[in-house]
Amino acid sequence: MAEAKIKLNPMRSVFLEKVTVNICVGNDKQGMVKAEKLLKALTNKTPVKNCARRRMATWQIRPGLPIGYKVTLRGEDASKFLKWVLDSKGKSVKGSSFDKNGNFAVGFQEYLELNGMKYDADIGIMGFEVMATFARAGFRIRSRRLLSAKVPARHKVTKEEVVELLKKDFGVKIN
Repeated sequence: MAEAKIKLNPMRSVFLEKVTVNICVGNDKQGMVKAEKLLKALTNKTPVKNCARRRMATWQIRPGLPIGYKVTLRGEDASKFLKWVLDSKGKSVKGSSFDKNGNFAVGFQEYLELNGMKYDADIGIMGFEVMATFARAGFRIRSRRLLSAKVPARHKVTKEEVVELLKKDFGVKIN
């Protein structure tokens, strides 16, 4: 009986919160220009620079140095982009791609692996990473400014719930 109540509760439903597309090129100025063009071509959104937080002398990276770009998609844009990415991957995701909170990441060696993408000589060959984040109603309490609080363990999203959502909504199989 308690299981039926949990399944019917609308606060327990899991949804796609955001999709983040990330390209990291390190200390390469030409690569930064190419990464920005590629993200604009993929998402039709303006990318945001990612800056280094730590010093890595072997890669000539210091704090504050721009090392990549990212775009965050939410709502309908996020679900359309995720469907496109999953179709390009053959509607399968590795089980090891998931973290304990049900989020998962998919990497591409080259953007030409996406369905419908054509080679652009200005960009060349470049890969990227797609990260999908899932949430429940009420997760805002951890990021709000006033009276922020922790999300209880019983309300956190699990890997099994996300796998079920992906199978139902996106037709994905987990390897």
